[in-house]
Amino acid sequence: MHHFQYQNGALHAEEVPLARIAEEVGTPVYVYSAATLRRHASVFREAFPADTVTAFSVKALSNLHVLKLLASEGLGADVVSVGELERALRAGMKPDQIVFSGVGKRREELRAALRARILQFNVESEAELRTLSEVAEEEGIEASVALRINPDVDALTLPGISTGKKDDKFGIPWERALETYTLARDLPGLKPDGLDFHIGSQITSLGPFERAAERAASLVRELRGAGFDIRRLDLGGGLGIPYADGDQPPLPSAYAEAVTKITAGLDVQLIFEPGRVIAGNAGVLLTSVVLTKHQTTKNFVVVDAAMNDLIRPALYGATHRLLPVAQKEGDPSAYALVGPVCESTDKFTDAAMLADPQAGDLLAFGTAGAYGAVQASQYNTRPLVPEVLVDGGSYKVIRRRPTLDEMLALEE
Repeated sequence: MHHFQYQNGALHAEEVPLARIAEEVGTPVYVYSAATLRRHASVFREAFPADTVTAFSVKALSNLHVLKLLASEGLGADVVSVGELERALRAGMKPDQIVFSGVGKRREELRAALRARILQFNVESEAELRTLSEVAEEEGIEASVALRINPDVDALTLPGISTGKKDDKFGIPWERALETYTLARDLPGLKPDGLDFHIGSQITSLGPFERAAERAASLVRELRGAGFDIRRLDLGGGLGIPYADGDQPPLPSAYAEAVTKITAGLDVQLIFEPGRVIAGNAGVLLTSVVLTKHQTTKNFVVVDAAMNDLIRPALYGATHRLLPVAQKEGDPSAYALVGPVCESTDKFTDAAMLADPQAGDLLAFGTAGAYGAVQASQYNTRPLVPEVLVDGGSYKVIRRRPTLDEMLALEE
């Protein structure tokens, strides 16, 4: 569900015409719907038992204003850097609802998280265990640890966002789970009382989730049998969303039903790390047509958004639904839709169906709320894209477009 709809032939975000935002803020610009964010947060959170921690994956959409909105909806945070930790804390997310993930946490990051008294460290290697133990001892703070065990489950998703197979860079091998928990128990300053699984992102069927949950449940029982007091089970994120017409990923309610059935009777607090499913359909990237170009056998539409603004198509071969902001009459034709960056990979699609595109026309890339603005760069010395949050009939700029002077100031 989302709140980007046509009203009298003009695409709106809630009650605000996107053409108005383009005129007043300029393009390219990310536009988010507060109503969609609230709706998705509540639907996901309410699908699970009341004591479940819903830790929003900050890497999906890290703007402070969005995080404050999600905090007000009762969400915590899954962070992967000290910067994301600071964002979550400044946004008002409760430390006892924050988990720290990632394969390469630095000592200063571990120290900051310990001092913040976060809920749990998701540890991914023996080396990290030893470092966390040393820092925890220095701080005089016991660290609650969940080992991220790699279940070797194929998420059936894009290779670039798979995280749970045996040769992925994430997690601890399944066959070394018990010995690594034993190490964690023996090291000072650590309390190994959780288990963490995460198999990938944009997963569009329940099968991989069910297989991972079954392996997790069996491992919880095995660890308890070996004397470990496992109190929390973090099953990560990864629930997919519809990027194109016809996509039908499972609803959060179906996901919750499948997982809670498998984990029933374990007496563990569940933790989930949703990101894309909360933010993806809550945002669009608004762009303007710069020009059309006709080559020998292919027609191009060049827009002012580029791969540095929305990298997913170039990075993953991902697709985004393309919506004209003003509906046009006439039969659409296929165009290669590209940006102005000097790279052949600066291409969004070879088959954008557009009716008589003209310079100045406005287009919106749908489902751009997750992994859009957060992955943007200043390649070609192009300013970072501003972000706008719509709430009902009004909007506010929640990250402005930097000036060239501001961009260059750090180099002076």
